[in-house]
Amino acid sequence: MTATLEVQDERLLRPSLLRRLLGRPELGSVVGAVAVFVFFSIVASSFLRPSSLSTVLYAASTIGIMAVPVALLMIGGEFDLSAGVLVTSSALMSSMFSYQMTANVWVGVLVSLLVTLAIGAFNGFMLTRTKLPSFIITLGTFLMLTGLNLGFTKLISGTVSTKSIGDMEGFSSARKLFASQLSIGDVDLKVTILWWLVLVAVATWILLRTRAGNWIFAVGGNDDAARAVGVPVVKTRIGLYMGVAFGAWISGQHLLFSYDVVQSGEGVGNELIYIIAAVIGGCLITGGYGSAIGSAVGAFIFGMTSKGIVYAEWNPDWFKFFLGAMLLLAALLNAWVRKRAEASR
Repeated sequence: MTATLEVQDERLLRPSLLRRLLGRPELGSVVGAVAVFVFFSIVASSFLRPSSLSTVLYAASTIGIMAVPVALLMIGGEFDLSAGVLVTSSALMSSMFSYQMTANVWVGVLVSLLVTLAIGAFNGFMLTRTKLPSFIITLGTFLMLTGLNLGFTKLISGTVSTKSIGDMEGFSSARKLFASQLSIGDVDLKVTILWWLVLVAVATWILLRTRAGNWIFAVGGNDDAARAVGVPVVKTRIGLYMGVAFGAWISGQHLLFSYDVVQSGEGVGNELIYIIAAVIGGCLITGGYGSAIGSAVGAFIFGMTSKGIVYAEWNPDWFKFFLGAMLLLAALLNAWVRKRAEASR
């Protein structure tokens, strides 16, 4: 009597829904977002109002626009500590170039785009050429940009803020693109929400559907192994830093065209918020793991917390405490989810 054993390749087996969910890096952040949403829905009676939710989405979008490229950079195994002040640099360049050259503000916007992308390329180039940690490279860029923002603004305008460009040609059309709002019924939604969703969709497509996405994960996992199989490590890292610069340009133009003038000292410290949103969304500090959707959920948690505290009429001084607690809890939850996912394979 013979027994026939059928051996199936595990790659041909369709994984269960639970296993697929556990394998998603944003699972922990989604659980956290639901908990935060339910919590503030209970403790703050005005939290569920449509106008309140639109404010939450706006706060999330201003962080999320930067959190998306920062998440891709972290998946690639690197950091950018200059991301916060680069947003301000982008806005200052648009404003001061337009004002000094008395040109159409769109000229300043395009010049700002080119210079901002060049700064991102500089970060990536210096990282790949010197082999120094990204922490050191971008910390140096952070300090240089902080000094340049203040120094050039005071040199050109005589104060720490730029001159008004609200009456210049092209301002109204630029404001429509970067700082307008869309009305849906009685609810006003800022255009930054649309920018945010588009960036999340494009970044997700890049990560999951393109060769460049495979390169990003490979570089973040092990750059030596990636280089050995033909991945263009240098180009990938430079491209990731330029992606962060592009997000900084969008955020900078929103800052400028929302308020007409820009304070040279803004943006300092925001780079940590972008990193926090990415980590809460499931990105690992060590690289090679994460998602753009997770960064969006992390930014949404940030928006709910920052505005939920206000709607609950709590002392806003406690905001950083709650943000730090969420960061630790998210990191622990993400680690637990990863262990369960690995154990279920």
